[in-house]
Amino acid sequence: MRAHISYTADTGETLVNETFGPNNIRRRNSGTAELHEVVISNGRDEALSLERNGFELVEHRTAVNDFFDAGELKAVYYGEVEALIRARSGAARVVVFDHTLRSGSEAEREARLIREPVLSAHNDYTEWSGPQRVRELMGEEAERLLARRFAIIQVWRAAYPDAAEPIRSNPLALVDARSVALEDLLVAERRYPHRIGQTYRLKYSRRHRWVYFPCMRRDEALVFKVYDSEKDGRARFTPHTAFEDPETPSGAPPRQSIEARALAFF
Repeated sequence: MRAHISYTADTGETLVNETFGPNNIRRRNSGTAELHEVVISNGRDEALSLERNGFELVEHRTAVNDFFDAGELKAVYYGEVEALIRARSGAARVVVFDHTLRSGSEAEREARLIREPVLSAHNDYTEWSGPQRVRELMGEEAERLLARRFAIIQVWRAAYPDAAEPIRSNPLALVDARSVALEDLLVAERRYPHRIGQTYRLKYSRRHRWVYFPCMRRDEALVFKVYDSEKDGRARFTPHTAFEDPETPSGAPPRQSIEARALAFF
């Protein structure tokens, strides 16, 4: 399929992503966007892996009834995600530290105070902010944990109440980590009300190989790595973005999705 991906132009300006407002659902961004038409391959037709490509799709049944129930997420889903990441990555210890619910419906976002799909190619952590997140979250353990390999791994899935409902609007596309060079990654300051982090924006390159998984349902999970401290040639950063799928049928329901974020220690 051919579709448009929103990249960030490398103009030299300071890049800032600011999150604010009720439940941090408002956003302000600096920078200049560039739309590029690219080929996006169907990942269901490929053998992909977390270590080689940076992501993989797995069947993963969940016992969660309502992804919008914060108590159920903490009691049920976080444990499911930790077990899944341990199984797929081989990590000795996994700590899920937050999640984000998103909707393509503005009315639902305002009613539930959740965020919108991000239509801009990015990676959630940088060379600096990956270790910094461990320091922020793990307290006195942090420096001991940072002495060994660690990764930040995310799990993304549909959050519709109907397990048979597939995502057709604003699916997630990812770049094969092997096709991304460090010079393609532009540092952006990430401002929250009570802390400052960093993300990468993605600068366009013809080398980038984009992949997506059409019609994902809630019993499928997309596991992808946004940071790895190991520099031995394995996938370290996996830029990704929602995109406008030209094959989305008219009247398709707005996207409902959830991504959970975890520290994985080896």
